[in-house]
Amino acid sequence: MAAVASMPASFWASSPSVPTKSRTTFSNVKSRLSLPLNKSHSFSNFFPTFPSRFSLRSSGFSLTTPISASSSSGNADYRQEPATKVKFQASLSIPGCSESLSLVGTGYREKVFALIGVKVYAVGLHVNESIFGKLDAWRGRSAAEMMKDSFLFETIFKVPMEKSISIVLVRDVDGKTFWDSLNEAISPRIKSPSPDDETALSTFRSILGGRPLKKGTSIVLAWMNSAQMLVCVSSSSDATTPSSVDAKIESANVTSALFDVFLGSNAISPSLKASVTNGLEVALKRRP
Repeated sequence: MAAVASMPASFWASSPSVPTKSRTTFSNVKSRLSLPLNKSHSFSNFFPTFPSRFSLRSSGFSLTTPISASSSSGNADYRQEPATKVKFQASLSIPGCSESLSLVGTGYREKVFALIGVKVYAVGLHVNESIFGKLDAWRGRSAAEMMKDSFLFETIFKVPMEKSISIVLVRDVDGKTFWDSLNEAISPRIKSPSPDDETALSTFRSILGGRPLKKGTSIVLAWMNSAQMLVCVSSSSDATTPSSVDAKIESANVTSALFDVFLGSNAISPSLKASVTNGLEVALKRRP
């Protein structure tokens, strides 16, 4: 873990490389890493604390992999993100939001480094279902067509209805490292920050930068409208959903940049964007 924690912030921020042929996993190490390799390798040069050799098995990968089948825990209905096995609530109630939001798609954040694919967190998009009524122009289009249409995601963002990105860490991450990586993704999307932008970024930094983020911690970014966003962080790794609002971000540039980080043309989680388009295709077909 020390080796991973010492990686530069750019390791976590840049867009992931997505293997197109095969993905392999190993079972004799804690299930936090996915290795894009086809045979056994020695990793002692990269991570000295790892066993020197692994037995690996191949598994397929596709950007069009749908959300796995639902499961129930108590009274809640969940959908499992396939790669990380993280479960997201199908209907999510967020502090500060007027209505429950419905899950559209899930994915994960991964960066390949020195032949090792490191999964950092799982991520899910929830929206107010009324948003679907604003997307009739895309009704009947395939997920592949929607995936390439940036105007679709701009429309979803601009619709003045609540939507959220839920991040669930699948490994321990230092708060400063997490913020630095996120800020590196945000900064290129804001060419000339205004004083309001700087204030919003400072607020964001103060929330995330000063705390350790343990495996299982949830971070929810909830857009009230295109210029206002709530930030909620779970108080412990055992909490499935944050119970309070940690901050309100009021900056159209920052809120727009954050949405673009996850669902824009250069999204940091291609698997999330693909899953969302699959979910939208199904949801729009079901509309009366």
